[in-house]
Amino acid sequence: MNTWLEWGMPIIEWFQNLGEGWLPAMKFFSFLGTENFIMLLMPALFWCYDTSLGFRLGLALLVSNGFNGIIKIAFGWPRPYWVSNKVQALAAESSYGIPSGHAQNAIVLWGRLASALKHPAITLICIALILLISFSRLYLAVHYPIDVLAGWLVGGLLVFIFVALDKPIGQWLEKESFRLKMILAFILPLSILILGIAISAGTADRAIPQEWITTAQMAIPEADPIDPHNPEGIISASGSLLGLCVGYVLLLRWDRFNASGSIMKRIARYIVGVCGVVIIFFGLRMIFPQDETLVAFTLRFIRYAAVGFWVSYLGPKIFVSLRLT
Repeated sequence: MNTWLEWGMPIIEWFQNLGEGWLPAMKFFSFLGTENFIMLLMPALFWCYDTSLGFRLGLALLVSNGFNGIIKIAFGWPRPYWVSNKVQALAAESSYGIPSGHAQNAIVLWGRLASALKHPAITLICIALILLISFSRLYLAVHYPIDVLAGWLVGGLLVFIFVALDKPIGQWLEKESFRLKMILAFILPLSILILGIAISAGTADRAIPQEWITTAQMAIPEADPIDPHNPEGIISASGSLLGLCVGYVLLLRWDRFNASGSIMKRIARYIVGVCGVVIIFFGLRMIFPQDETLVAFTLRFIRYAAVGFWVSYLGPKIFVSLRLT
């Protein structure tokens, strides 16, 4: 086993020795770092609190997700329960381990939110959530401590970059044309997609050790076989980012949506909007193929782009037409 990974096994065992009574709480905090939770939270911020903040957080998270998938494939490191039966697998994951996406996204989401709101109590809550989400991944034996540390490092770097560039980039874009904004809305996600495809293709000949496949399958027999080289995470993130950015550029030009309003109108917006997300996301998943072909990957990109576009443009247009603003 890699020395960088081996030193972390006693730490994982220590967390698991806390007992099974912690399992529900750890699974809850782990859920706070999942795609499903983010798909519930980000639209709430965008539609019902502050559209600009919702977009900035969504942008940061999707960029983070894209780079997380790229780095995972580039390093190709395993997860604890793939290589050792000394720990109990309490969750199934098919992607590579380092860096921890949950730890990285926790830093990006809650760190970026704390930096935007600048409230001491909220900052303390955000720090607590970052730690609890990250530690839950050790308890569940899906990450080594080095994975979590790497996630914090990458996430912290991204937060620093986004905070540093937020004001100057925003002021510059305000003066630029609609055409340039739309071009940039395509360039960023497509750059992440192309880089991800290049890294995936460049490491395609790296064989997945049979020991990893067998050990992971023995740990959780009911789970699907691990498929860590699958680039679907990168495709999902870049597709969502494209839809979010294109929709937001159109929304700014339209300039008729406002996230303020009565509590009842905000709740109604959220309910209508989430129904749209569910219909698009799960409806298209039922129609589109889910295999690992070029057609399936392309349709996956389109599906996630449609969700992002709904959140940032189509949903707000419907809210206005229904007089929910």
